Amino acid sequence: MVPDDLKFTKRHEWIRVDGDKGTVGISDYAQGELSDIVFVELPQVGARVKQMKPFGTIEAVKAVTDLYAPVSGEILETNPELKDKPETINSDPYGDGWIIKLRIEDPCELENLLSPADYEKLLEEEEH
Repeated sequence: MVPDDLKFTKRHEWIRVDGDKGTVGISDYAQGELSDIVFVELPQVGARVKQMKPFGTIEAVKAVTDLYAPVSGEILETNPELKDKPETINSDPYGDGWIIKLRIEDPCELENLLSPADYEKLLEEEEH
């Protein structure tokens, strides 16, 4: 399941763009690979992130992995629900399981991301 209103990184983060703001999370594929998510380390509101640099970590029963910013910008909001219910990412990765909201610094960086169709091709390659 790959929503058609998102852009993706090769590391399985997504961004939904609304003007100069973006909502970021991890893909359904990524949450499935991680399995049961037990903790999410979130950045501080006001922190600046750089495209494809880590902004936090996600801890699952199987592994701990870095979260990478799809674009550069300033953190506007983090998902408060993830503090007590990180498993929300497992149940609704494209909705209530969002991780951060940010102000997009350079809209041109969106061109470095994968379209939904390109992301589906990446998933097919990873499954073979």
